Amino acid sequence: AVMIAFSFNESKSRSNFTGFTLGWYKSLFHNEMILSALGLSLVLALVSSVIATVLGTAASLGIASMSRKSRLLVTNITYIPVVNPEIITGISLMLLFVAYQRFATQSAWLPDNIMGLPTLLIAHIAFNVPYVIFNVSPKLKQLDIKLYEAALDLGCDPRQAFFKVILPEISPAILSAFLICLTYSIDDFMISYFNCGTVETLPIAIYSMTRKKVSPEIYALSTIMFVVILSVILVSNAMESRSYRRDQKTLRKEGA
Repeated sequence: AVMIAFSFNESKSRSNFTGFTLGWYKSLFHNEMILSALGLSLVLALVSSVIATVLGTAASLGIASMSRKSRLLVTNITYIPVVNPEIITGISLMLLFVAYQRFATQSAWLPDNIMGLPTLLIAHIAFNVPYVIFNVSPKLKQLDIKLYEAALDLGCDPRQAFFKVILPEISPAILSAFLICLTYSIDDFMISYFNCGTVETLPIAIYSMTRKKVSPEIYALSTIMFVVILSVILVSNAMESRSYRRDQKTLRKEGA
């Protein structure tokens, strides 16, 4: 609330509210450095979230089909990126990319200069996949396997049964996982800082600005992002609630 209020403050002061203005919002859309960093963050977040959601959902299906011991082992390994401090993950990935570059310089067919957007994309996918698995796996456990078997008995092949039976059932968890990945990717600083090369995401750009003085343009940008993300969450929850009420109404009619 304080940040939102000061995004409309006429003065650059962070202690006194001197008057109402929309000047910082106008100035924001003329700041090429901030807009460039924001654009990179949004593209990176969107692409990495889509890829991580697909990989995480596929991994969840694979884990669900494993034996109990194998499933427990893989689940515990999946926990490692989540419980690890971000600085450890960031440095580990940086060392991996540096080792790759050393190997690539000795090879004629491997690109050796990947530090930048490619390394950022790989890093964001890596730390997002476990969150997808932890969102989708519980939904798969709740799924009645007899529905899938019934679809196969009624003439569906495995692919049709997945898209017509399994996917609609786990789609709320997939959407939730995608939104979490999107938020974490836009928000991430530590891992991105070690693997960004010469490009800057929005958190890194803001960090570089704090060495001098944070402009109220950042308050304006943060306010816009807060409102957009809050709106997406509210719309998503409203759609899920409406779908739940519709399903309950259908069940009551069938029961009657």
